[in-house]
Order: sequence, then C-alpha cells, then structure tokens
Amino acid sequence: MSETATAVTEGPVGQAAPASSSAPAEHAGPAEHAGPAEHAGPAEPDIAPVPDISGHFVVGVVEAVGSAHPGAPATSAAPGVAYGGRFAPEALMAALDELAVAYEQARKDQIFRAELDGLLRGYAGRPTLLTEAKRFGQQAGGCTVLLKREDLTHTGSHKINNVLGQVLLAKRMGKTRIIAETGAGQHGVATATACALFGLDCAVYMGEEDTRRQALNVSRMRMLGAEVIPVTAGTRTLKDAMNEAFRDWVTTVGTTHYCIGSVGGPHPFPMMVRDFQRVIGLEAREQVLETTGRLPDAVVACVGGGSNAIGIFHAFIPDPGVRLIGCEAGGDGLDTSRHAATLTGGSAGVLHGMRTFVLQDDEGQTRSTHSISAGLDYPGVGPEHVWLMETGRAEYRAVTDAEAMNAFSVLCRTEGIIPAIESAHALAGALDVGRELGPDGLIVVNLSGRGDKDVDTASKWFGV
Repeated sequence: MSETATAVTEGPVGQAAPASSSAPAEHAGPAEHAGPAEHAGPAEPDIAPVPDISGHFVVGVVEAVGSAHPGAPATSAAPGVAYGGRFAPEALMAALDELAVAYEQARKDQIFRAELDGLLRGYAGRPTLLTEAKRFGQQAGGCTVLLKREDLTHTGSHKINNVLGQVLLAKRMGKTRIIAETGAGQHGVATATACALFGLDCAVYMGEEDTRRQALNVSRMRMLGAEVIPVTAGTRTLKDAMNEAFRDWVTTVGTTHYCIGSVGGPHPFPMMVRDFQRVIGLEAREQVLETTGRLPDAVVACVGGGSNAIGIFHAFIPDPGVRLIGCEAGGDGLDTSRHAATLTGGSAGVLHGMRTFVLQDDEGQTRSTHSISAGLDYPGVGPEHVWLMETGRAEYRAVTDAEAMNAFSVLCRTEGIIPAIESAHALAGALDVGRELGPDGLIVVNLSGRGDKDVDTASKWFGV
C-alpha cells in the first residue's frame, strides 16, 4: 500500500490493513518536515527515535538510547521494521505537508515557544506537582510512589498541553476552525477551552456511546461554545469519532485544523503531539531528582493512544535503569474479546494514517474493543509506543476493568484523590510493580487526569 493513498471502507484513514500490505513507502515531503526535535525546558541529549524524515520510527536503533532494562521483553521485530509514516489520501497530503512545515518553523521560533511556555505556566498551571502518595505506597509493597499531578492542570488532564500547542500553531497558520475527536471527553474539553480562549470555531466528534458515559464533559464542551457531534457509526466510540473527524478535515482543509488528541495519525502528528507533551517528563525528571536525589526505578502510565505515557516516558528514555511501563485496557481479560490492549493483544497493521499495532481480524478489519474507560477504548496505539516495545525499552501490561477500579478506590480512600479511570489503570500497574520492587522501590506514576467525569461510572460500579 502506498502512503499516498489508502483503500478503505471505513473512511479516508480509518481502516486497518494487514501487515503484509503495509510496508512503508518513502512518501516524504521537503527535508525540513522532520528531524531531531529541539526540546523546550532543561538541556538534554537528542533522543531516538526522531522519527525519520518520512515520519517512521525504525526498529534497530536501540543502541542510540541505551540497552533495555533486563526485565523488559526482547525485540520481536527484525531491524529496519518501521512504524508510523503517512498512510493518507491525496486530499490530505497538502494539509499534512503544510502542517509539517509550519511545525518545523514554529518549534524553532523563540516567539512561538515563549508564547506557548507562557500559556502553559500562566493558563494551564504548569509546572504540575509531584506528590508522594504515602498511604497508597503502603498498599504497593511499601515502596515510594510519586504522582505526577496532571489532574491539577486547567481542564483537569494532560490534554491541555498538546491542545494549547496545536491551537496556537493553527492560529499561526491562519486557520479559523478547529475539529477534534474525543473519547473520555478530556481532549474535547481542552480543545473547546483553547478555541474559546483564541476565538476560533470548534467542532468535536464523539462516539454516541461515549457521549452517554461522559455526559459531564459533553456539557462542559457545549458551555465553552463547541459543537459536539455524536457519531452513530460502528462501535460509536473513539475509533469512529476519529474516522468522522478525518472525513470532515478532507472537505475543509482550507480553513480547518484537525487537532488530534494523541500520538497517533499520519506524520507529523505523532512527533508533534509527543513534543507538546514532553513537558510532563521533563518536569517529572527534574522534580524526582530534586525530591529524592535519584532517578525512579519505574515510570508508569496508562496507554490508549498513548500521549500521556509518551509525554512522561520520553525524558527517561536515555536512562536504562528506569523501567518504562505502560498499562493498557485489559477490559474483561485478554482471554476474552472484550478488551482494548493493542500492544499486548494486537498485531502490525494500518489505522488512522499510521502503521502501528492494531486489534484486527485476519482480514485486517478492526475488531470491536471494550474498556470501562472511554479514553482507553481504542483499537490502535501511537507508533512510538510500538517502537519502544519492539526495541525492549518499554514494557506493556494489560490491566482489567476490575483491577483498575480497585486501584481507583484505593487512591480515593488512601490519598483523598479521585483519579480518572484511565489513570486508575496506571495506578493498578503501580500496585503490582511496587510489590515487585519492595520497600526500597521508587515509582513515578503519571496521574493523567481527574475523575470528576467518571463519578457516575464509578458509582454504578461500586453501587454507591
């Protein structure tokens, strides 16, 4: 399959394709489209993967980032296998080229970076706290657990970091309308917030099922002036919302920017969203050294599309002694069809403009997924996570609904913090990892969002 087109039945870039048909072609725009990202914040060495000029994360360059942790799985891919890229119809290529060039220029522009840094500090509320969860840690083998408090940002999750960057970039490009997809609603709320701040039109696509279980965030978006468009196709969840957003973008590229909420989609989105979320890890690494005098034994985050996890992982990639552990939505268990654990239960394929891991059948059709968490209920994952898994630099575990909700309750009752159910998957992982490490262990958990939106779901689960 060429990266300049995709034969689909679900939409422009919404169809999974078997791995055999997805060898990446070298569709590349101008040389300035990509390259080693210049990082805001503390100085640090360049970190692989970049990605390369065509937006590929290539397995076989693990030497550039240090050896994997001894406990991590060995690579299962041959050197040279690439993930990411740009699998999209010709109608979007000009818009993607325009975006890649605009981002390359903006990230080198001190005025743009200063404006974004000012918004992150003065509007989003950065830096966020690194909070020791002492009583929670007692439940995790007695180890030290530090929570990176993205739940304390304006709008209540890490999503605001990326959205402020993308909307500021869209304004710089002269776009007057922003569209977005959302599952749990936090990305939609953040997008509606930024559009209200900058005076831009906003439309948010959300699966009809998710509008029901995340009704609070639907109301928040509408109060902020956004049009919320329920999607009734397919499973009526995040995958289908993303399909509809791409369909919209194809017909409105002249005036519209598609603000993708995670580290997925066609290049340059995986790189760009990662760079906007890297502030999480940069802050966390500096804070944990200042607080404890050493690096953590493990950094744990939930993974759906994967932006909060990449955001906190990325600054720690050069530190081989720090385990990077992603927690996926195990739903009712990997032995059932009701889960959304793409990395632990999926295979290579093409979805939403990228070559990645996908939950798919033998014909490359995306499978239905399930998670109690709307934000993790997605059959794909960002390609950089596949790179981290295939090189052995990161570990990925499936966390069931029951395990996540137990961790949700533990944090509520030990720390007085109600987490997002997405974040509760990471907390469940931390309980297990802490018991593995014992009392001398040190874990940083990305508390990616607050749980206001999930109170109704949690109340039904616990019968309260």
